[in-house]
Amino acid sequence: MTQRFLHNLLLRWRSTGFTAVFAPRKPRHPLMRLLFGLAGVALLAVLLVFGVVIGAAMLVAGLAIRLLAGRRGAAASGDGNVLDGDYRVVDKPLLR
Repeated sequence: MTQRFLHNLLLRWRSTGFTAVFAPRKPRHPLMRLLFGLAGVALLAVLLVFGVVIGAAMLVAGLAIRLLAGRRGAAASGDGNVLDGDYRVVDKPLLR
């Protein structure tokens, strides 16, 4: 019963024409296939170059911020935000 229902549901899904969105057909003409293939490779190359440029810009910006900000140590600043204290290591209690 369930298998027949699922089969009918699948047939209805395939007959709606909505599946063509998910399974596009290749063009039959060889030049059109070549054109679409080259367009896909060109789009891939553009996206790759765009990603590399954005990544390099992010790295350069990060390095520039780090170099321009300089290194300020917390203890060397002397602005009163440093808390000095002693500490003691406490062993974990043994479970018995």
